[in-house]
Amino acid sequence: MPHSPESIKALIGQEIGVSDWVELSQERINQFAEITEDHQFIHVDPAAAAMTPFGGTIAHGFLALSMLSRMAAGQDFLMDGLRMVINYGFEKVRLVSPVRAGKRIRGRFMIKDVTNRGPGQWLITLGVTVEIEGETKPAIVADWLSLQFTA
Repeated sequence: MPHSPESIKALIGQEIGVSDWVELSQERINQFAEITEDHQFIHVDPAAAAMTPFGGTIAHGFLALSMLSRMAAGQDFLMDGLRMVINYGFEKVRLVSPVRAGKRIRGRFMIKDVTNRGPGQWLITLGVTVEIEGETKPAIVADWLSLQFTA
């Protein structure tokens, strides 16, 4: 449901939603390795990765980070009269814990800031925590920026 700038500003400091769980399977990790040409053994060689402190393969940090687009899709932070939203980057990204192959992750989203950048342009800062199912430490903590263009 689209919101006025004032109603989104009223959400600053509040969690706006939690995504569904997304599995980071070995197949998905292998596909990401192919696309990015990052074939480091800790991602794609289960036997060699089993000899590391991780005890098996782990997802690329950038793979887990790239899943934010999917996880944010159902979150409710869009402006009235929205024409488009673009990814504006990050203020901060920390890859806190590795995600072992086969684990599921989900995103928790909080509005941190809303800034008018000019007529019909709104910079939204989302605080994001990517949780790993069954683990206490998150995979990622980030401040993610999106630029919304309204009519």
